[in-house]
Amino acid sequence: MRDLTPGPNTHSWRTPLLVIVAGCLIAMIGFGIRSVFGLFLEPMTLAHGWSRETFAIAMAIQNLLWGIGVPVAGAMADRYGPMRVLSFGALLYGIGVWGMATTGSTMGLHLFGGVLTGLGIAFSAFSIALAAMAKVVGPERRTLVLGLGTAAGSLGQVVFSPLGQQFIAAFGWQSALLILAATALLIIPLALALPDSHTHQGEPAFDQSLGEALREAAGHRGFVLLTTGFFVCGFHVAFITVHFPSYVKDLGLAPEVGAYALALIGLFNIAGSFISGAVGTRWSKKGGLAFIYFSRAIVITAMLLAPKTALTIYLFAAAMGILWLSTVPLTSGIVAQVFGVRYMATLFGIVFFSHQVGSFLGVWLGGRLYDTTGTYNAVWWAGVVLGLLAAIIHLPINERPLARLAPESN
Repeated sequence: MRDLTPGPNTHSWRTPLLVIVAGCLIAMIGFGIRSVFGLFLEPMTLAHGWSRETFAIAMAIQNLLWGIGVPVAGAMADRYGPMRVLSFGALLYGIGVWGMATTGSTMGLHLFGGVLTGLGIAFSAFSIALAAMAKVVGPERRTLVLGLGTAAGSLGQVVFSPLGQQFIAAFGWQSALLILAATALLIIPLALALPDSHTHQGEPAFDQSLGEALREAAGHRGFVLLTTGFFVCGFHVAFITVHFPSYVKDLGLAPEVGAYALALIGLFNIAGSFISGAVGTRWSKKGGLAFIYFSRAIVITAMLLAPKTALTIYLFAAAMGILWLSTVPLTSGIVAQVFGVRYMATLFGIVFFSHQVGSFLGVWLGGRLYDTTGTYNAVWWAGVVLGLLAAIIHLPINERPLARLAPESN
């Protein structure tokens, strides 16, 4: 075996700091844009005479295509490097959001806002940037760096949520979408800073094909449990992102309350993601995940039972923000810890596909049940039950690195 620490002539200008900064900015832009689509639910449905389910189906398709595309994009990034994949994804992303602004048909909404935007998000996914960031630091710092990258995605939500609402108020929803489409293209120059090399810090070489890596993961019970549990994260996050602004307005509160609540979620998740990454470097990652999912169930229950005031909404947003994407550093950290980072983008992409299946269900059920019952309550309570189940599912996961990752003895 040989040490895969990059040599002095390997992409010398792409320093670890530059890679981490570029990766964080990619995560911030990509996640920030897609986190504000819920703000467009009401103005778009009113302008076109669509039902909420029509918009929800487009967002559900988007989340599903995002999930389907991420393992493919991850495999391509692992093979060819992240730069080309992210640039292609940013182009699709921009076209999809542009199409949302210009189409007037439900088929166009589902094609542009669903299929193209979903694939664009997948091929410019923050998970690809996270994998690139993880490869330039040693194992002892990976979870911390993954937390930093996830926090950057949350910063995008903090920045874009109020900006999106202001763009809608100042320019109208169509122009706001066009601004977001142009912003997505900024990912292309940032992707140039990410190395296309397969070298990575702190792991022994292991001659393993992608197929062998996939079979190895499929036979690992912890990987299966991790994938199953991440479904719940997607269900929670996507339902709240898309439907929460409308839920808040249905309560009789001002539209700004929903937008500020999304911003608060992102703001507090900056702290939550960073803390999660720091905790994961010292303590059990699976224990942290079980705690997060259990806490989500408690927070949702408290919100449903509390008086529906702006203060309640803001407190819920702050608490949920701490728990929002704090699952990502721990989940991706377990993948890297157990299997290594050579095929991390691919393996985490598979785990993330489960997340997006949950996202599809959460978004679609939100629209469907609202249109049939006039309330979101059934979906909220389903989120409570799923949170409790996810807490239990993560406890049996074996976090120990595979034997092949042990350093070669002299």
